[in-house]
Amino acid sequence: MKRALFILATTFVGFASAGSASSPQAAAQPAPSAKKMLDPNEMVCEKQAVPGSRLVAARVCHTRAEWADLKGQDRQELERVQVQRGMQK
Repeated sequence: MKRALFILATTFVGFASAGSASSPQAAAQPAPSAKKMLDPNEMVCEKQAVPGSRLVAARVCHTRAEWADLKGQDRQELERVQVQRGMQK
């Protein structure tokens, strides 16, 4: 019984993966919810852990544009530190 169930499950997974691979157009099109543009001026709040505390979390609010800018600054700083670290050897 277990073997039959295993064979059935692997067959189903094989058909499901073959069906999605045969339609590259479906994979290339974004989901309808991702298609609409997000407002860059919309306020988005996140909970961020406070360093040194396991219990306290601060609520930080920025616009989507500000979050994108902060993320880019963090990425640039990380790359700068990694390059400097490689040059010190």
